[in-house]
Amino acid sequence: MRRTTRATRTAVATALAAALGLTTLGVTTGAPATARTSKAANVVTDGCLDSVPEPGETEPVQICWTLFRPGIATGRKAKVPLVFQSHGWGGSRWTEEAQAARFLEAGYGVLSFDQRGFGESGGHAHVENPDLEGHDVRALVAMVADLPWVIQDRPGDPRVGAIGGSYGGGYQFLMAFEEIRATGRQVVDALVPQITWHDLEESLAPEGVVRTEWALALSAGSLPSDALPPNVYKALVEGAATGTWPDGSVPGTEDMVTFMEKNGPKWQVAQGAKLDVPVLFGQGTTDTLFPLEQALTNWKVALTRKARKRSIFTAYNGGHALPAVLPAGVSVSSDPCAEKLSGGDFTDLTLAFLDRALKGAKKKVRGYGRFHVATPESGCVTTRSVKRRLELPVGTVAMTAAAGGPIAFEVAEGPLTVAGGSHLTALATTVGADARAFYGLAIGTSPADATLVQNNVLPFRAELPLVGEEVRIELPAVGVEVPEGQSLFLLASPVSDTFVGMGSRTPGVVLLEDTVLHTAGRLG
Repeated sequence: MRRTTRATRTAVATALAAALGLTTLGVTTGAPATARTSKAANVVTDGCLDSVPEPGETEPVQICWTLFRPGIATGRKAKVPLVFQSHGWGGSRWTEEAQAARFLEAGYGVLSFDQRGFGESGGHAHVENPDLEGHDVRALVAMVADLPWVIQDRPGDPRVGAIGGSYGGGYQFLMAFEEIRATGRQVVDALVPQITWHDLEESLAPEGVVRTEWALALSAGSLPSDALPPNVYKALVEGAATGTWPDGSVPGTEDMVTFMEKNGPKWQVAQGAKLDVPVLFGQGTTDTLFPLEQALTNWKVALTRKARKRSIFTAYNGGHALPAVLPAGVSVSSDPCAEKLSGGDFTDLTLAFLDRALKGAKKKVRGYGRFHVATPESGCVTTRSVKRRLELPVGTVAMTAAAGGPIAFEVAEGPLTVAGGSHLTALATTVGADARAFYGLAIGTSPADATLVQNNVLPFRAELPLVGEEVRIELPAVGVEVPEGQSLFLLASPVSDTFVGMGSRTPGVVLLEDTVLHTAGRLG
């Protein structure tokens, strides 16, 4: 194995029985568990378990974890729910009691783990693949299923929730969906995914146009621990260099389409699965890797209608945020909606949400079944619906391709509110091969000072020349209140610093006529 050789299979009954009150673990582990006790009588235990081997190998991969048992959880009648936690890309698990303190103090156990390819765990990161990481998370659920101090809903079904952001949000959907597939039941009882994805391929390369900065950043983030399989690392670098998402169609190139086919809720939903449990979404409005629309899609298609009524959607200014220079955006970090709903930060909101979902407590926050989206001015817009009912004519939107600066086209004068997704319909004419342009919503007093609402643009791509062809162009989802005296603009740009080097392959023109903006907003 790459980092950790498989230790002798050792039953950890002695160590775990003392630390956790276990009579049996139900899985084999690669190393004995070790326990630490604090002055508050909290017990912290470290260990690893064996999971499925890497493709083409036979040696089990070790997945390492730290389990935090609160002092109040003594077993018998003193039982608590358990919260899973895991890290973002390139990170590692919680190992110190202080990291889990707020959850321990609130009466939750916590299981934090290093995902495959990171921290002390072995193997490579296959980006939440059901056949690999799916087995890892199911093994962890099985490991804690019989802990005598964890509430059981039925034999082998522990009362569990999950928290984490980015890659630590991806495992949550994988775990919940995989437990449904394996058991036919909703074993995972509540999720709190932050800044994560619905469709990984669409996130990294919308319309096949690579988010250059993020492809390179994810590649670099995998280097310290050799996390990525070599072919995936090669593909990310290849895509950033060529401007096209590798799909294996060119001899000698990698096939990222096949690699990422199963890696996210999109595939699980396509198999007919839906989650029927409460979910607290926390997505970044200024996130340029997993934009707001990724969470909106998860809300719409990954949850049942009943689950949406018991869930909360929040969006804050932050996430995977890089400076937006060209086109110019905003630089703001705030979470006004968590403060509005809970009176505190996102962890306060999370604890109130989990108390309701896992303990049956009275509702401590309002806003269930609604969308709460931060604005650039750190306001919070709340709406019951993000359906795109508002249609605003834009007219003709013309720009050069491959070179030039952003151009703003006025859409409507304020006051105006937009909260959710938008798209354009138009008749498109393009000149040049593989023509590309980038579009987003902006606000300002005039075209000269119009600034992207929350940093994001999305690409339009015409691989062959078009002549008056009907097109639909997705725009980044935003939250904004346009005041009187300012206007909402459509910003069109031949280049984007998020998509460095991803402009048109040849000089040309992109012309949109009879353009209409369809948005989730309201006038006045």
